Amino acid sequence: MIKAIARALAALNSNQKREQVAAGFAFGLLFALLPAGNLLWLLLFILTFFLKLNYAMQVLAALLLSPFRALLGGALDALGWAILGLPFLQAPFTALYNAPLAPLTRFNNSLVMGGLAAGLALWLPAFLAMRSFVSLYRAKLAPRVAGSRLYKAFLKLPILGSIAKATSALSGAAGGLG
Repeated sequence: MIKAIARALAALNSNQKREQVAAGFAFGLLFALLPAGNLLWLLLFILTFFLKLNYAMQVLAALLLSPFRALLGGALDALGWAILGLPFLQAPFTALYNAPLAPLTRFNNSLVMGGLAAGLALWLPAFLAMRSFVSLYRAKLAPRVAGSRLYKAFLKLPILGSIAKATSALSGAAGGLG
């Protein structure tokens, strides 16, 4: 978890494209809403390795946002039931369920379907919001945070000093990848 935080902070402070950081966050949100332990989650996770995004931000967002899935469980379940109960989708869902590997995706589970639908619906707004945040952070917040007394005192803590060194090392290494 500490490495994910350090790498996510490095991405915020580096030359990495803000779209890559935002895509990592948006996919992390999708993975946080989608219950793990099924082939659908695994296939989507593997898909992200073929895309240009910040994996540390993806992991950090998924870890930090996963607890909210429990709070949203009732709404995700209701959304999944609503989608699975649509009459015009009954025939495609039946055909998909009878396909050899499709049941392993657990698409017919209301929580999986609701989490997938909510994650896909929130992907673009989360991407746009995070892209704007990264721009704002880099332009206005990062210089203020780095120059504050509280931040400097915070970095003097032994464990945080190690994280700061790792972050600056990662930031320097990521700067050439931009």
